[in-house]
Amino acid sequence: MTWLITGGAGYIGAHVARAMTDAGERVLALDDLSAGFPARLPADVTLVRGSSLDAALLKRVLAEHEVTGVVHLAARKQVAESVAQPMHYYQENVGGLATLLEAVAEAGIERFLFSSSAAVYGNPDAELITEDTPCAPVNPYGETKLTGEWLVRAAGRAHGISTVCLRYFNVAGAATPELADTGVFNIVPMVFDRLTRDEAPRIFGDDYPTPDGTCIRDYIHVADLAGAHLAAAQGLGDRSGDLTVNIGRGEGVSVREMVTVIGEVTGDRRPAVVEPRRPGDAPVSVASAARAAAELGWTARRGVHEMIESAWRGWQLHHAK
Repeated sequence: MTWLITGGAGYIGAHVARAMTDAGERVLALDDLSAGFPARLPADVTLVRGSSLDAALLKRVLAEHEVTGVVHLAARKQVAESVAQPMHYYQENVGGLATLLEAVAEAGIERFLFSSSAAVYGNPDAELITEDTPCAPVNPYGETKLTGEWLVRAAGRAHGISTVCLRYFNVAGAATPELADTGVFNIVPMVFDRLTRDEAPRIFGDDYPTPDGTCIRDYIHVADLAGAHLAAAQGLGDRSGDLTVNIGRGEGVSVREMVTVIGEVTGDRRPAVVEPRRPGDAPVSVASAARAAAELGWTARRGVHEMIESAWRGWQLHHAK
């Protein structure tokens, strides 16, 4: 087997590449390096610089490297940016996926794993989200992920491709400091960034119908997420058809609790500043992880403290003065 990982030099992609190579899988990475870094990749992983929108490049790469399975992670993923640039998001996320699937079908590849998101659910009125919870995305990013799932399943049925769609919840942490998330878009690096600039953390809304008034989310360590990809990829050869799975811990943590843990880890326990709610934030979003355990034989092993501690080591490495 040779696996192509699109977006392989990104934060999540590099963790998936590391997990798969550690398990003895042969891996090739495709990345346009708009958010990825070649240094993240294991030494034995070849990096091809390019886009999943480049049909000629995809055809050549799949043939030259005799690719037998694809893990598709490459995508634009910032919600606010998707609202401001919806056409760009549809072109990149849906158009790139369609181009890739066409190349995969033409090459006769029979295994395809798609990186989806809990954003497909929107703001469901459910304390525990199962894969059968109705999907109603509330922004273009979530729409492109749901459309992507539809496209993956349709292509799988039409061309005999076994497919898995993994719906990520909130990803944090790092397997090693070098692989840490360098962006400032999610709660953990956002709080780190505020503390580094000697500013108090921000909490957006403390009047939600939750025990402490702040939003509750399901956080998954990126190394556990990578393990889920490995389990899903290796299982594709044993099943036909399609599978859709939530990837989370099945445990909720409030924003205020996360800020408290970050304070404990960093030693900076200054109180958070409460600001108005952000539009579209659901009070509670927690995954049911039962299907992942049953279908993939996978469960998350790492807790919130380990996520924060590993992320903090990475932040210090990448933001040392």
